[in-house]
Amino acid sequence: MLAFDSVLFELARLFLWPVTLGVLLSFVYAVWSLGAFAVEGLQRRRDPARVLVLRAVADQGQEQMELTVLKSLEGVRLCSRVAPMLGLIATMIPMGPALVAVASGQSQGVAQSLAPAFAAVIVALASASITFVVYTVRRRWLMRELVTVLDARDALV
Repeated sequence: MLAFDSVLFELARLFLWPVTLGVLLSFVYAVWSLGAFAVEGLQRRRDPARVLVLRAVADQGQEQMELTVLKSLEGVRLCSRVAPMLGLIATMIPMGPALVAVASGQSQGVAQSLAPAFAAVIVALASASITFVVYTVRRRWLMRELVTVLDARDALV
């Protein structure tokens, strides 16, 4: 049974770098999304009735426009949900070595194990928070845009 535990421990340790990279990439994506969101917000403030995202598919069916809305929101939606999970994984992996250090009385080992873990969860939660706000506001903008396109189409009929 001990060999099984060590296999699981080593397997979990293998995930630390990919998960940490995922946390960093989610933060980069969140900052990029925030910048794109700010630019889109300025464009929408200048001309609230302007169709930005659905312009290319405005002549297609409602289902195609709804699919376009979903596709444009997919990245921020996924990041807002996956980033906290990655942060939790990045926190839990170093907990094993930290508990071993506590048991052996090595307080320096605890600090070395947990400091990066808590930093990762903070970065992941910041990423999730940013992308959740972007997702929520952009969803409202795009729904308003969809209604605008459909109302304009109905006015022509």
